[in-house]
Amino acid sequence: MRKPIFFAFTLLLLTASAVLRADEGMWLPSLIEQGRIKDMRSKGFRLKAQDLYAVNQASLKDAIVRFGSGCTGELISDQGLLITNHHCGYGQIQQHSSVEHDYLTDGFAAMNRSEELANPGLVVSFLVEMKDVTDRILSGITPGMTEQERAGIIEKNKRAVVKAATEGNLYKASVEALYYGNQYFLFVYEVFEDVRLVFAPPSAVGKFGGDTDNWMWPRHTGDFSIFRVYAGKDNKPAKYSPDNVPYVPKKSFTISLKGMKEGDFTFVYGFPGRTYQYLHSEAVRYIQQKSDPHKVNLRTIRLNIMNDAMAQDPAVRIQYAAKNASVSNAWKKWQGEMKGLERLGTIGKKQAFERQFEAWAADKPEYSGVTAQLAALYDSLEPYAFARDYHTEAVMAIELIKFAGTYADAKDLKPETLARLQEAAAKFFKDYVPAIDRATAKALLAEYVKNIPAEFRLAVINPAAGIDSVFDLSILTDSVQVKNLLAGGDTAIIRQTIDRDPAVQAYRQFSEIARTKIEPTYKALNRQIDEKYRTYMRGMIEMRKGEHEFYPDANSTLRIAYGKVDGYRPMDAVYYEPNTTLEGVMQKDNPDIYDYDVPAKLRQLYEAKDYGRWAVNGTVPVAFIATNHTTGGNSGSPVLNAEGQLIGVNFDRCWEGTMSDLEYDPVVCRNIALDIRYALFLIDKVGGAGYLLDEMKFAK
Repeated sequence: MRKPIFFAFTLLLLTASAVLRADEGMWLPSLIEQGRIKDMRSKGFRLKAQDLYAVNQASLKDAIVRFGSGCTGELISDQGLLITNHHCGYGQIQQHSSVEHDYLTDGFAAMNRSEELANPGLVVSFLVEMKDVTDRILSGITPGMTEQERAGIIEKNKRAVVKAATEGNLYKASVEALYYGNQYFLFVYEVFEDVRLVFAPPSAVGKFGGDTDNWMWPRHTGDFSIFRVYAGKDNKPAKYSPDNVPYVPKKSFTISLKGMKEGDFTFVYGFPGRTYQYLHSEAVRYIQQKSDPHKVNLRTIRLNIMNDAMAQDPAVRIQYAAKNASVSNAWKKWQGEMKGLERLGTIGKKQAFERQFEAWAADKPEYSGVTAQLAALYDSLEPYAFARDYHTEAVMAIELIKFAGTYADAKDLKPETLARLQEAAAKFFKDYVPAIDRATAKALLAEYVKNIPAEFRLAVINPAAGIDSVFDLSILTDSVQVKNLLAGGDTAIIRQTIDRDPAVQAYRQFSEIARTKIEPTYKALNRQIDEKYRTYMRGMIEMRKGEHEFYPDANSTLRIAYGKVDGYRPMDAVYYEPNTTLEGVMQKDNPDIYDYDVPAKLRQLYEAKDYGRWAVNGTVPVAFIATNHTTGGNSGSPVLNAEGQLIGVNFDRCWEGTMSDLEYDPVVCRNIALDIRYALFLIDKVGGAGYLLDEMKFAK
């Protein structure tokens, strides 16, 4: 009985007229020809839809990868050369760094392929195909089912669809819900496991401006790194081996050196993480007024402690560089998000739309009352969501507690498990300073006790004395003790020692609270919320048929966003131009500040004006902004011109527009991209790895 509803839903998406705000949206590449190509071409795009996405012939999608689990990358040669952001490769660069070989500070350049560095655990995924499988996933669903019964059938059908897509090949696949479960798509990937570091600029270039400039414009960050994808001799995915060869992709990007000017068409092609454009007003209120403020406070505490320690010791600075960057990224984004939502009055807009919806739905039993039901569910959910936020941002932010969970959750102590625990310990202790973690734990748990009701936390907890006891007595703060324990061989003693360890016991106590007092109700309420959203989303589309086209929220699947190079006005009497240059880098140069200490080589090139072929009007282009709708996960995405040529690498959004995950504002929402010419200049003139340019194809 549901099939006609979902069939109609799909038709609505394909036939609705596009009355979106300028340049808003993240579109499925396989549906571009049916829904968006006409609008793209009217704005300057010069290719066909098949050039963007095709299954039976090479297309631009074949030059794009999901880099690791949270970024995008793109192929820039037919020898597997890949470019992504410096901050996407930061963890790998940091893992290869030491005081003796400080690649974070000095940068890294492999001068031949034998010098390229392997990165165990890093994978890149090429999309092979995406297709609508809604009918197959919803087969067997009937109107009278409970949400739990419905979910069970859907999971069973998902497994069957994935199995059919991956039998007899080396592919991996997933089925993802769109429009809150009104539509389902299958995504099939080819995953490569041998990815090697080739080039990274010094952090004073790749992370230029640090946390101060993060999310800000004007920007002068050379945020890129270069990797190479390797394959077996059959050009298929293979585990790391010295015998592997550079992967030959179906497609790689041609690079444009023409640059861009204000008003030029651009598009971003990548894997955006998560957006929430259709949330109920109560969900937005919780984010803006409660969740974000508390999470910002907790991360401020962590950053202050880390920053103090990192400023005092170069070794600690290297150890905590990636952690600090990870914590600070969302910390600053949430601050911009709160301000943006307040400025736009998003809560009020949502409430007004909900009143309109209920007036429209008054004579439609399927939809009537759904917004009030969502409001009531969110009211019930809030205390559980808040406690869950604190479990994530306070309790599990304590490194020792999180590390203890690896041992506490080990179901057996077989040789392979012990090897895994030893590997986890080696990785943990390489970048761990107990004094930082102890101070952080005390401060975070003080906030936890102050803000979380007793019913959602441990009955007795003393943040100062209790934490001191855990850190003093746990062997998990000492690499030698952990190594000796795991090498002991007597699994009974190992198990007993783990079970008695105070850090493991603390982890289990906190986890038990979350498991028994928070998660069951949190999940049950969210199942009900999901059901209501499914109805609400379908109703919104029906209500606005013919006047608005709804794009699916981002969910880490391949999307296209398009717009134009465009400046903006962040405040009265101020206009931000859309391009920055090397002049701005040197204006910020300050040897006394780590994040602004321009490398000597770059300073020398600037003073001599030795820019070679990369000179443009007496300087070098650095970055630009455009109106493309992006989010987390788009980091490293190719930014392309009207001919589909690479002109930049996406790496950020402007701070005034970070609320775009919830509401896109064309006035200030801008994506920030590295001008590809700056990356090439740095590779050639600063890094001395100009040989890499010989692999690349440049537009004539």
